[in-house]
Amino acid sequence: MKKDLPENIVEEIAIAVVLETETPNSKSWNVYLINLKDTAIETVLITSNGYGIRNGEDVKTSTLRHMIPTVGAKDYAKIEAIDEAVFGLNNEYWVSYYIEKEIYDKKFIFLPESIVDSNFIKIPFLNKPGVMIGE
Repeated sequence: MKKDLPENIVEEIAIAVVLETETPNSKSWNVYLINLKDTAIETVLITSNGYGIRNGEDVKTSTLRHMIPTVGAKDYAKIEAIDEAVFGLNNEYWVSYYIEKEIYDKKFIFLPESIVDSNFIKIPFLNKPGVMIGE
């Protein structure tokens, strides 16, 4: 039963939406998993999707699945490219990973309109502007 499972708390893991390049006509964005831990994480599984209301109608994007074999200690891995058109939706990333034989998982959600210049920070390890949630 669920109550018998260990409560493995996800710490020092973040998801970041990063501005990669910018021209007068366009911006290029990617989503990264950031491992702030002193240990590697393995068998990382990530599902991503967007959902919300646009123009009074429910909108849901496709669910994408990603697998990353290992993310080293104090390192990062690219998950996917992201289009600015979905910034007005909830963008959800469900992350599961192992440390040794223990499994951890957590849902990270970028709320609508949270990916804006006023929320930008310098993303650790990438040294680029973006919005990061978690830690």
